[in-house]
Amino acid sequence: MGHLGAQMVRLEPGLCDIEVPYRADLTQQHGFFHAGVISSIADTAAGYAAYSLMPADASVLTIEFKINLMSPGRGDRIVARAAVDRPGQVITVVTADVFALSGSDEKRVAKLTATMMCLLGRSDRPEA
Repeated sequence: MGHLGAQMVRLEPGLCDIEVPYRADLTQQHGFFHAGVISSIADTAAGYAAYSLMPADASVLTIEFKINLMSPGRGDRIVARAAVDRPGQVITVVTADVFALSGSDEKRVAKLTATMMCLLGRSDRPEA
């Protein structure tokens, strides 16, 4: 996330938003945000949204995700907005919508659905 310049702009129980400003080195051949960047921030936001509901001694692991890329990622920045759909003791289902923002205009460019696993007894909680 550091390489991408990603910033967590919101973290609340069951919710997480991660934003990335436009940089040419994060684009594909047409100048749009690369699908890998879009997928990375969506997965990470989903993971933190799930993680925010887990016990203090837990760690989170993505075990599956599907992403629909619906429109070119064109804008000044992109933001992934994740929300837990179904929390569980072991398995949590999360969705994340990714928006391209240009000034005050925003357009949804992707939707991710992910399954997260709670790993108990882990003390390797990453810094937020």
